[in-house]
Amino acid sequence: MSEIGNSGPAQKRIGTNRVKAAAKRSWKPIVLIIVFLIIAYYPIGMLMVNNIEDDINFVPTGENVVAGGSKTVDMMAGLIDREININRWTANDPFFMPSSMLDNMPNYQQGVISALARFAFELTDQIGRTRGSSQTDPDLQAAAGLLQYSGTQWSWDPSISLLPTAASEEQYEKARKSLISYNKRLAEGKAVFEKRADNLIATLDRIALDIGSSTAAIDKHIDENAGDIIDFQADDLFYNIKGQSYGYFMILKTLSQDYEKLIKERALGNAWSQMLGSLTSVIELDPFIIVNATPDSQFMPNHLAAQGFYVLRARAQLQEISNILLK
Repeated sequence: MSEIGNSGPAQKRIGTNRVKAAAKRSWKPIVLIIVFLIIAYYPIGMLMVNNIEDDINFVPTGENVVAGGSKTVDMMAGLIDREININRWTANDPFFMPSSMLDNMPNYQQGVISALARFAFELTDQIGRTRGSSQTDPDLQAAAGLLQYSGTQWSWDPSISLLPTAASEEQYEKARKSLISYNKRLAEGKAVFEKRADNLIATLDRIALDIGSSTAAIDKHIDENAGDIIDFQADDLFYNIKGQSYGYFMILKTLSQDYEKLIKERALGNAWSQMLGSLTSVIELDPFIIVNATPDSQFMPNHLAAQGFYVLRARAQLQEISNILLK
């Protein structure tokens, strides 16, 4: 009886140890799953968000389209809507979001917005007013200012303020609404969209200058970094200029509709198509890895140099169109 009685505590200890061992075994798969989810969180999230949308056949829809308004302004509103509301704006995502690890998409999106911002100034200063001495349109002025807002600003930045600040996409959304407001007033005959040759010349010249500065950035980067084994900045520059070229392509494509009569009168159809073709070549460049090899390399390409060639070609064609308009 004493032996049986003495076995009680031993059996309890054995039972307790078995429970602990079972508990440890049951926790192992849970821990492994948690670790896997943490490791997979960023790459899976990046794959889900990443979307460099360079469809040259994109057409704005919904409230972005105003019947009787400017086709170019429709396109501007549509592109902003697509990049901030449909695709998600990624350039200002905080570190805990998977998309914060993306590199190419944020640069591409900022390139698109930079083109819209540059054109918004021309719309305000040239096309959207009767003469240089006339008053600027308030909606266009607001849109131009809002599109200059930094694309990397999140809703909270302690380096600026401990209080919440306006995020990039919030400012761009306001710009979109201002553009729609202007277009509605234009359709009602309460706003100006001048279709004179001098306005178009000034606008094309500014676009040519802007993309010219991009080729200067390409030249500088190639000169300083060509042939580097590791070049983390080459793809940033490549996709930023790709986005800028896409933005200008879409603007110039619809601008030809707004200025259709003038383009026909000056027989600019072929020249305009060739210029759009050069920008299309920039947009269609899509290497898996951006390589910045030396320009005379026998074995490796230099994608920045290839991109710069087509950008310069588009710039030269813009200048040719301006020269024709001057005659």
